[in-house]
Amino acid sequence: MAQESRQPSPYGPDDQIGMLNEITPLKVVEAARLVRQGRVYDLAHVLDEKVPAFPGRTFRQSLTTSAHLLNRRRPDAGAAGWGANNVNWIVELVSSTSQLGTHLDALNHLQIGDRCYNGHTLTDLAEEWGTNKLGIETVPQIITRGLLLDIARLHGRERLEQGYVISVADVTTALKRQEVQVKRGDAVLFHTGWGDLWMQDNETYLSGEPGPGIDAALWLVEQGVALTGCDTWSFGPVPPEDPAQPFVVPQTLNVRHGLFIVENLSTAALAHDQVHEFMLVLTHAKLRGATGAWVSPVAIV
Repeated sequence: MAQESRQPSPYGPDDQIGMLNEITPLKVVEAARLVRQGRVYDLAHVLDEKVPAFPGRTFRQSLTTSAHLLNRRRPDAGAAGWGANNVNWIVELVSSTSQLGTHLDALNHLQIGDRCYNGHTLTDLAEEWGTNKLGIETVPQIITRGLLLDIARLHGRERLEQGYVISVADVTTALKRQEVQVKRGDAVLFHTGWGDLWMQDNETYLSGEPGPGIDAALWLVEQGVALTGCDTWSFGPVPPEDPAQPFVVPQTLNVRHGLFIVENLSTAALAHDQVHEFMLVLTHAKLRGATGAWVSPVAIV
């Protein structure tokens, strides 16, 4: 792989949302027609300070409770709070990166050298508060047709092994067995069983992962897939297919193709119920210049 990417986006020189352009209004209507039963599957894990996190990434949450004291000193204070109704409140303070828990990566997160999606460089984009382009605030809220490819079940396993490379043959065979086809603008999610380790064996969970290899990733691009994700902490096998190219799968998808990735998905319930096609709804906070956002995507059938 070249050390930098100047590859322009097929969606134009000013594009910031990559393959999410493939989600058209007609695609949203198609997704909505998949809802027949009203069953909702939560695809997110609970986030707290004990979740497995990539080295250097931490989560800290604490309560601030001074209102209980200060409200009693107001001129119109009640016996135990503000006013005759004694109202009080608590709020929390969170110190964390968006790059842990179930989260959506923005296209400013990964680079080849210092070059991001659509030829932008960090020299041009970086500000003290984030980046002036490609931040998570540029990403639209996502509603589309979702597919779950259960690669663990395909191989008769509860969990694929660390470093397992999901191949194009795995993908096409799973699609055939599940009797679904990939269409442009779809979200294609992978179930490997690795997510069963979440909060059960965090050390093993973080020690590696199975995932789509580079050929399978490029196959997704060729199909016009708008979004992908896995029940793992990154996307792609760890250790990688080529030891000299760490994290080349998400790097290639983000930087060269603008294909968005969701990490740390909770796919076990979908896989257990053998739900393979659904309406995916993924919304996120629009924090300017951030490299990602915590999300709680849902699959609706």
